[in-house]
Amino acid sequence: KDLENIILEKKEGIARLILNRPDAMNALDEKTYEELWIATEDVRTDNDVRVVIITGAGRAFCTGLDLKYGGKILGMNQTELRAIMSKIQETFMLERVEKPVVAAVNGYALGNGCDLALACDFRIASEEARFGMTYTKLGLIPDVGGTYRLAGLVGVSKAKELIFTGDMIDAREAEKIGMVDKVVAAGELESAMMEFAKKLARCAPIAIGIAKKAINKALDTNLREALENELQGQILCFQTEDVKEGVKARIEKREPMFKGK
Repeated sequence: KDLENIILEKKEGIARLILNRPDAMNALDEKTYEELWIATEDVRTDNDVRVVIITGAGRAFCTGLDLKYGGKILGMNQTELRAIMSKIQETFMLERVEKPVVAAVNGYALGNGCDLALACDFRIASEEARFGMTYTKLGLIPDVGGTYRLAGLVGVSKAKELIFTGDMIDAREAEKIGMVDKVVAAGELESAMMEFAKKLARCAPIAIGIAKKAINKALDTNLREALENELQGQILCFQTEDVKEGVKARIEKREPMFKGK
């Protein structure tokens, strides 16, 4: 299916998912939410894709809900609202993509756009990036996992401050509080993002997928259950060709060539 509001590119194991509504600051309308689901499912199920990059065209990463679409949602009853919101929540569950997902935040990341960055495994930001959980400014709350993910990254009181006030912060502040992993000059975002993605793409994909799943499960569990999840995951890893290649490469003192098998 052809996508219009999202560009999906794949090259050398790296998929780039570019929100492409620059005139609307990449705000999310009904079509874009739908295409975001299609694109993330595509990369999730494509075994040739080892790393996913999400970024925005133009000067914004994503400014959240398109207010024209927001107006339409306002007129819905609770049943309709629940159906739409549940699908959007599932779309933002990038934890289900069992490969590394990197947000390359090139500009404004607000509301659902900020949440999209939080749902990724890593966030690399341009110095021009701005982050804001701007929901309360509209009388709303984060609705796609932001209360959970933000608190996990920056701690409970900082998450409350950002969510209660709806204040915007710049990239350096976001890095300082642990919301962003790395900040680079605007002109260097592309190269920093690709360098990191290529590094991840060289790693063992099955092991990464299993490790990602185990880490995410561990956040919702206790040590005993986390150990059991690790045990099950490790048994799967031991059955792969990649583990044989990893051991062989270590013995032969060379870089491993993982095939994802």
